[in-house]
Amino acid sequence: MGDIKSILFVCTGNSCRSVMAEGLMRKHLRDVGKNDIEVRSAGVVAPENFAPTKETIDVMKKEGIDVSDHRSKKITEQFLREADLVLVMEDMHKQFLKDTFPGIRSKIHLLKEYGITGERNYPKNTDIPDPIGRPAEYYTLSFQMIKDQVERIAKLL
Repeated sequence: MGDIKSILFVCTGNSCRSVMAEGLMRKHLRDVGKNDIEVRSAGVVAPENFAPTKETIDVMKKEGIDVSDHRSKKITEQFLREADLVLVMEDMHKQFLKDTFPGIRSKIHLLKEYGITGERNYPKNTDIPDPIGRPAEYYTLSFQMIKDQVERIAKLL
């Protein structure tokens, strides 16, 4: 997977999925002593400086991770250039970033597809559903999908 020193997670508003992924990856890397990898998150249409949703804070708290201080950031070319690896939640994020920032196309991957080899192992549905505005169980579902992928990818780093 190369020499990855910076990971950027991207979703739509940077208030749910990318926040979960960032918090989970930071915790996992810290737990295994990989303190030299920077982890950030942003959204393709994120309003600046908004807190995560209450449901995101709650689901992460159950995992022992406090994301209440997180503030949303809109994706910038600088964020993308500084990252060695950009992991997005949906194909529409991947296409938007590749179209908008063609110079960094090779860094952008769907969270569910990164590091997957062989057609047999490739996921049928590569999107992580957006729980925004949905009941708490949708946040739990998205969280579990993200956690599974973050744990899989962290082992590759």
